[in-house]
Amino acid sequence: MTTADFRRLALSLPDTAESKHFHVEDFRIGRKIFATLAYKKEGCGVLLLTPEQQAGMIEDAPEIFLSVPNKWGEKGATLVRLAKVKPDILRGALRVAWTNKQGKAPKRRP
Repeated sequence: MTTADFRRLALSLPDTAESKHFHVEDFRIGRKIFATLAYKKEGCGVLLLTPEQQAGMIEDAPEIFLSVPNKWGEKGATLVRLAKVKPDILRGALRVAWTNKQGKAPKRRP
């Protein structure tokens, strides 16, 4: 997988928009960020998971997932190694991050 694949899969989720936060590409539902490309130079995407979700993904696939190495990582920010992840696993992980923020996103007005 590549950063282009990460972008394409993130944007395939309903009501997702690409934006930038501090010059870093991010993916949002409403105004809530669920994924970024903050570590693209390192070959990674970032998923905003819960600490429990992060622990489960790292336990299941430590060669693909790892904690962001700072306080954000302790809160669930998770790196995904793009060169090692298969499309179906990345799609599912993005959906988990998206679902976390979906309930917190402001509702659209009709």
